[in-house]
Amino acid sequence: MTTTQATAEVFWTAFKVLPLEEKRAVLQRIIRDENLRRDLMDLSIIEERRNEPGRPLRDYLKEKAKKQ
Repeated sequence: MTTTQATAEVFWTAFKVLPLEEKRAVLQRIIRDENLRRDLMDLSIIEERRNEPGRPLRDYLKEKAKKQ
């Protein structure tokens, strides 16, 4: 485990044991941070689509152009 992973694990463990009200307070602070919020949304989309097959960007752009 890397130092970064270990640090993340410590923070995650601490978050999980917080009372519900304190968890909500932490999440509200995260949501109010526009850049962090966008990063989390991007990560969520990446995780949801992780198992989709890849395709070349040129193919995607051609398909997108046809739809417009």
